[in-house]
Amino acid sequence: MIGSMGHEVRGVVSHAKGEPVRVETVRVPDPGPGEALVRVQACGVCHTDLHYREGGINDEFPFLLGHEAAGIVESVGGDVTDVAPGDFVVLNWRAVCGQCRACLRGRPWYCFNTHNASQQMTLADGTPLSPALGIGAFAEKTLVHAGQCTKVDPAVRPEVAGLLGCGVMAGLGAAMNTAPVQRGDSVAVIGCGGVGCAAIAGARLAGAVRIIAVDIDERKLAKARELGATDTVNSGATDAVEAIRGLTGGNGADVVIDAVGRPETYLQAFQARDLAGTAVLVGVPTPDMRLDMPLLDVFSHGGAVKSSWYGDCLPSRDFPMLVDLHLQGRLPLDKFVSETISLDQVEEAFAAMARGDVLRSVVVF
Repeated sequence: MIGSMGHEVRGVVSHAKGEPVRVETVRVPDPGPGEALVRVQACGVCHTDLHYREGGINDEFPFLLGHEAAGIVESVGGDVTDVAPGDFVVLNWRAVCGQCRACLRGRPWYCFNTHNASQQMTLADGTPLSPALGIGAFAEKTLVHAGQCTKVDPAVRPEVAGLLGCGVMAGLGAAMNTAPVQRGDSVAVIGCGGVGCAAIAGARLAGAVRIIAVDIDERKLAKARELGATDTVNSGATDAVEAIRGLTGGNGADVVIDAVGRPETYLQAFQARDLAGTAVLVGVPTPDMRLDMPLLDVFSHGGAVKSSWYGDCLPSRDFPMLVDLHLQGRLPLDKFVSETISLDQVEEAFAAMARGDVLRSVVVF
């Protein structure tokens, strides 16, 4: 419905920690200055949405979930010049400001003042909603800052393109941008869910010659091979660090990426590096997690220990390039889509994700 109150659409709302989500009526304002209204075509079910539902991000309930999305710009507010109605876009949560100290130093992927829409979406009774990562795309339409809209080739399927909005970009970028993997490197990836498998695909694109996938689930290890792993290690049956060293001449890998984000997997990543190798943390820890290790190990092992936030991506640079690689047959983004579902099946998709049954469930509209 369109009227003076804006738009009434269906959206997935989380009201309280741990409670099942509900599909409810959401009111979406018409775009103001710097904003864009997007008709969502597809949105992936990401672990971050589950973290919001579980209160792991913050306690600003109710949340309008969903953020890994693609769709069509329906209308824009004043002063918007980069996108126009009819553009096919992938939504991003790193709309760079261009003015902060990171942007001014030529490092916009570290922007400290990213933009979101100024107006709030609400429930039908006027209760303000907190959109997940400033997007809120488990809805038929959403309101975002225009800078959160990245135009890509419309030939790509929406359910594939939307994955670049979060998890797949995080994994690809951890390998290609943060590490960065170099031609001829050996790479190990611990945790082969959506982010880990994307890191494997990114390492392959970057020219790694040996890519070792580590997980406790044989189904995930099989998917990792499909996406470029040359070797697999079931860490439930063997010591991951020793296995990685054994596959790299006893030295350890040049790059080890922790896509789980637990203290034990991070220590594995640190210890499985070659001398002066690189460890990258892209899995997201919970606030209660702590790390205990001898500081001398950090000094004596050398190399680099890095965190990767959103794959250190610059959406305007990376999204169009990665879509082009996919359309050329060089990046199999479609292999990340395990199933397409309706808006009413998001809670079931959370359960499937927790069981390890899927890389990505994707809501299609």
